[in-house]
Amino acid sequence: MLSFFSDLWSYPFLACAVLAAVLAAVAAGLTGSLVVVRRSTYLAGAVSHSILAGLGLARLLQRRFGIGLLTPMTGAVLAALAVALLLAWLTTRGKHRPDTVLSAVWTGGMALGVSFVAATPGYQDDLMSYLFGSLLLVSKPDLVWMAVADVVILGVMAMCYNRFLAIAFNEELARLRGVRTSVYEVVYHVLTALTVVLLVRVAGIVLAVALLTLPAAAAGLLTRRLDRMMAVAVLIGIGVSLFGLALSYGPGWPPGATIVELAVIVYLAAAGIHRLKRG
Repeated sequence: MLSFFSDLWSYPFLACAVLAAVLAAVAAGLTGSLVVVRRSTYLAGAVSHSILAGLGLARLLQRRFGIGLLTPMTGAVLAALAVALLLAWLTTRGKHRPDTVLSAVWTGGMALGVSFVAATPGYQDDLMSYLFGSLLLVSKPDLVWMAVADVVILGVMAMCYNRFLAIAFNEELARLRGVRTSVYEVVYHVLTALTVVLLVRVAGIVLAVALLTLPAAAAGLLTRRLDRMMAVAVLIGIGVSLFGLALSYGPGWPPGATIVELAVIVYLAAAGIHRLKRG
């Protein structure tokens, strides 16, 4: 761990990794709290696994057809937003069971992604890094769009907090009081999609959902107010991300997996504290 702090000032890629971890933790703490309160973890899972389709299609267009405008990260963002809007449309109409829709999108997105990767010439090492995260490979352009996404998420949360709060705890009452719940459902789905894309860069498609929900779930055991839950979740996310990055650097462990493992430990500790308080 000491080597991490000594190298931090010498290697720019480490500074980029630290900034990326902080930016992702901020988004995860805010959006993840809503996901946990609304018990919609499977929404985040469906979005994250569908991202592989966007990544694979973008690289297929680059390699086989010479279309270089669509980068893998751009493809990931577009795929996540498309899936979020599709899920919002299907679920708000009320004519489809949410679990069936989520399962279809989850598995269909992964299947498309695998097919696109298989059809792309050459070995897709960079695409495979998206499955398990590539925090140490974050570039400055990645940081710029992550910062922009954070600003958007913070701004929307500030403007729509009361509406999100009402919908999270009593959607029917909010609708009766004149809140356009369908509009805020779409906004919520889009925010979740943006956050998941940020976390995929840190922890990968496989572990993004854990990093989205575990800090928020731990925070929910320590406080009952949503605003405080968001703040605590952000602090927990930053703490486990930075400590996990530093802990994994020396031995060469996967930073995304180490961060999630620490998040699990923090959640279990929070659950123990919550149990002691109740007992």
